Amino acid sequence: MSILSTNKVKLNAAVKDKYEAVRLAGQLLVDAGHADPSYVESMIERENSLSTYMGGGLAIPHGTNESKGSIKSTGLSIVQIPAGVDFGEGNIAHLVIGIAAVGDDHLEILTNVAMVCSDDDNLERILKASTAEEMIEIFESGMES
Repeated sequence: MSILSTNKVKLNAAVKDKYEAVRLAGQLLVDAGHADPSYVESMIERENSLSTYMGGGLAIPHGTNESKGSIKSTGLSIVQIPAGVDFGEGNIAHLVIGIAAVGDDHLEILTNVAMVCSDDDNLERILKASTAEEMIEIFESGMES
C-alpha cells in the first residue's frame, strides 16, 4: 500500500477550525486502513498539547506516542484548504498533512514533507493543484530526490 494515494487527498476543503481540519486529515487515514478510528482523537490530543503548525502555511498533525498501537500501516493524507484555517496565534494553514507512521517512519516522512513544502515553487504548485494525481506527483517527485 502506497503511503500516498488519491483516496487520501482532499482538494478545496473548507473547514470551520483547525480541529475540523485535523479530523478530516485523520479520517482519510482511517478510511484508507492506515489507522483505527481512535487515532483521530489522539491527533486532536496532540494538537491540544502542541500545535502541529510548521510555518509557511503548513500543518502536519499526527498522533501522540501513546497512539502508536492504533496505527496499522504508514500513510499520509493531504488536505488542501485554499481559504486557510487558523492554527492559533494567527498561523494560517493552507495545507494540512496527516501522518500515521509505523515504528520510526514518521521522522523520515516529516523530513521529506518539510523538504517538499519548504521549496516555494513546490508550495505554490501544491496550493494550486487541481487534481489528487497532480498533488501526489509533486510530493513523490520531491521525496525521491
